[in-house]
Amino acid sequence: MSPPPDATTQPPKRYASRVRDEQARRTRRAIVTAAHDLFLAQGYAATTIDGIAAAAGVSRRTVFNSVGGKAALIKLALDWAIVGDDEPIALADRPAIKAILAESDPRQAVALWVQAVADVAARTAPLGEVLTAAADIDPAAAELLAEAGRNRMLGATMFVRYLASLGGLAAGLTEQHAAELCWALTDGHLYRLLVAQRGWSTADFNRWLSDSLTAALLPNRER
Repeated sequence: MSPPPDATTQPPKRYASRVRDEQARRTRRAIVTAAHDLFLAQGYAATTIDGIAAAAGVSRRTVFNSVGGKAALIKLALDWAIVGDDEPIALADRPAIKAILAESDPRQAVALWVQAVADVAARTAPLGEVLTAAADIDPAAAELLAEAGRNRMLGATMFVRYLASLGGLAAGLTEQHAAELCWALTDGHLYRLLVAQRGWSTADFNRWLSDSLTAALLPNRER
């Protein structure tokens, strides 16, 4: 019979495991950061795995083993941009979303949702342009773009359902139609047009979007 594990030997093993995990996380962060920066500087097509490896200070093999190919790299870079970091915490569990779900005033819920959407757009807009261009040449990138659209629709649908539970939808407005309005008006391309290209401030954009959605979604008494 094997002897029972020696308790004194366990902490060093756990410590070594934590060290390896942290090293792997730092390596992955360096790779994804390098990929993100090169995608923005050079575009998707011109960015190579060898270039990403060189910028991250790792081997080509490490890039593939740690993250994957270019499609996997831009997906992870976009995922991190959506939530703002590489912590394994879903967007739905972030404070901004929890604040929306704790709000009982429909008008304030709209304002909080617009703020959350605009914050995400500010982080993802540049990479979103890269992904949109990449979709024309790479089927995997095209699927990522389609997935991003589906995820935005899901988020809009969940928000509208919550708004409806507060009695916050105008008479005759279906949840589907309301969600489609939210999905369209919160497209990152609209943010890029008004903020990045036309020079609107984020505050101006948020105010316009909040007013637009309030007018489109809420009953007259809530406007």
